[in-house]
Amino acid sequence: MPHKDPEATTGLERHRHKFRSRAFLALLLFPSLVAAGAQLPAVKAMSSSIRANPFDSPAVDAGDYVYISGQGPRAADGTLPVTFAAQVHQALDNIKAIVESTGLTMDHVVYTQVYLEDISKYAEMKKVFSEYFPRTPPARAVLGVARVPDSPLEINAVAVRDLTGMRAIDPRDSDDSESASPGILTHDRLFISGMSGRDPLSGKVPDDPAAQVDLALDRMQAVVKAAGLELANMVFVNPYLTSAIPGRVMNQHYARRFEFGNTPARATIDVTSLPDGAQIEYTGVAVRDLNQRKAVRPKNMPPSPTASPCVFAGNTLYCSAKDGFIPGPHGGIYATTTQHQLRQTMRNLLDNLEEADMNWGQVVSTTVYLDDLSDLNLFDEVYRQYFGSVMPARSTIQQIAPTDRKADKDDHFPGLEQVSLIAVRKPGH
Repeated sequence: MPHKDPEATTGLERHRHKFRSRAFLALLLFPSLVAAGAQLPAVKAMSSSIRANPFDSPAVDAGDYVYISGQGPRAADGTLPVTFAAQVHQALDNIKAIVESTGLTMDHVVYTQVYLEDISKYAEMKKVFSEYFPRTPPARAVLGVARVPDSPLEINAVAVRDLTGMRAIDPRDSDDSESASPGILTHDRLFISGMSGRDPLSGKVPDDPAAQVDLALDRMQAVVKAAGLELANMVFVNPYLTSAIPGRVMNQHYARRFEFGNTPARATIDVTSLPDGAQIEYTGVAVRDLNQRKAVRPKNMPPSPTASPCVFAGNTLYCSAKDGFIPGPHGGIYATTTQHQLRQTMRNLLDNLEEADMNWGQVVSTTVYLDDLSDLNLFDEVYRQYFGSVMPARSTIQQIAPTDRKADKDDHFPGLEQVSLIAVRKPGH
């Protein structure tokens, strides 16, 4: 499951104000009414040659950007290529088909995330990637995870509609062997590749976890500065870390880089492995104009040294990951099943959407983290109730081995799911 960061993810809700009872009851009893009554932004699900999935759109066109769901290695007829290289080709062909259905090309792809069940296949994956992006490869994060819905990999993407001003950002210490750009700068945003705690020049990973954290943060900052920005421009960060990095150490060093109470939104995710033996990696998004950046925090929620609930980049809202944590003086996760925890998660996410004066109909992309992918059908039965006719783009993964589903001494249960989201509102709203 996602890393139990006490402040950056679920802990943000611990001091949340009391539930708005009417909205809470409506959400629990009639969640579909929330989506049905919401005004959709100017988005539409894009058709493509890939297999249909009733729980996500292949892509959502949000105007300036197109958000593409995680794609697996199967063709539209359900066939699975035999070799891993061919499977990567097929996943990227699926991405390409979706991108082209929006009237764009692979040159418009600015960011990808790759989830691998076998991190030892990383080098082979990179080689295939270079064939699809020969000119300006997108920024990219690669993670080793326990399972994806369609083994052995899943790839998602973001594409920009207007190529004006788009360019690769490459600090001097970048690794020339990568088939990804350290950063991609568009007309309004910077997309940053996974910057790991591995020295790109020597190839060494420091023994000290704190040194790894600082090295990864230094590398992320170098990309930001090379784009002419500062860490204050960051709107969203994904720290990905293995069990070798203590969460406390990561939070301490991370908090030093940002202004207290005005940090980026964040989803801190445990993974099984990272490329080249790294133990921590940071990836994220920054906004070019600080005037377009605005953190969203419910009034009764204390500021956090490590994450804001949500942060605007212009009309795009990036929200921290949430799980089924019930806020309050006796807060915790009390639900025992994935689907019951998900209802509380969606309540927590809605709190932040409403604080931003937004709703489910404006959600364009989600990332779903499950403790056990075997629960996906149960998860989907509840998940689909919150959205209208246009489902968000979505990626779904199980990052590590399932947890022991037992209550602790305070009757708290482990988190079985977690969801982060991106929402977009119409200009003028």
